[in-house]
Amino acid sequence: MRTILKIDDLHVYYGSIHAVKGISFEVGEGEIVSLIGANGAGKSTTLNTITGLLRARSGEIRFFGEPLAKLPAHRIVRKGLALVPEGRRIFQQMTVQENLDMGFYIQRGSSAEAMEQVFATFPRLKERRRQVAGTLSGGEQQMLAMGRALMSQPKLLMLDEPSMGLAPILVEEIFRIIGTLHDAGTTILLVEQNAQAALRMADRGYVLENGKIVTTGTGSELLSSPAIKRAYLGA
Repeated sequence: MRTILKIDDLHVYYGSIHAVKGISFEVGEGEIVSLIGANGAGKSTTLNTITGLLRARSGEIRFFGEPLAKLPAHRIVRKGLALVPEGRRIFQQMTVQENLDMGFYIQRGSSAEAMEQVFATFPRLKERRRQVAGTLSGGEQQMLAMGRALMSQPKLLMLDEPSMGLAPILVEEIFRIIGTLHDAGTTILLVEQNAQAALRMADRGYVLENGKIVTTGTGSELLSSPAIKRAYLGA
């Protein structure tokens, strides 16, 4: 299995606040890798730094061996990384189809094939393709955010808290879809506070505390760890 994303000794600051403190991890092609941890642990900061929305003070980010740290965000997207951000951040006043078209902007040619693939994954979006996105339910908006990212046909899909704010039945649906995408060959980096759901489907996981990786292992190893159970699984 080849490594497609490699993070080495990454340090990120917000002003004088040292938010990410020398973390290193990697994602292999075809894997689901989960970053778990409490609020403020540095998970979202890590994703935003990988995608160029934040700049690292030091450290390396390599995608298929190519350094990303100094590239602007739009160039990073063109390399094949797509982020579904925390809070979804869809275009509320645009229709479902217009939102999806925005995800295709870096590609050339017709978006029809990519659109049909998204609709096959999210049939509900096809039913609502002409509906204004701001009128969708929370679960549908999350599906739209994921569909918009998939329109860029990414080599790595990064998901930041995809279950946040959703009812339990919708959380199950979102994780089922993530599993379906993985089964179809999508490589996924998943940031999630729902540690049990995230680790259950993860090939590997990393636990962040106060900007540092404190534990790593396979998903099943972390699920069975007494320390992880006490800290994150309510056991």
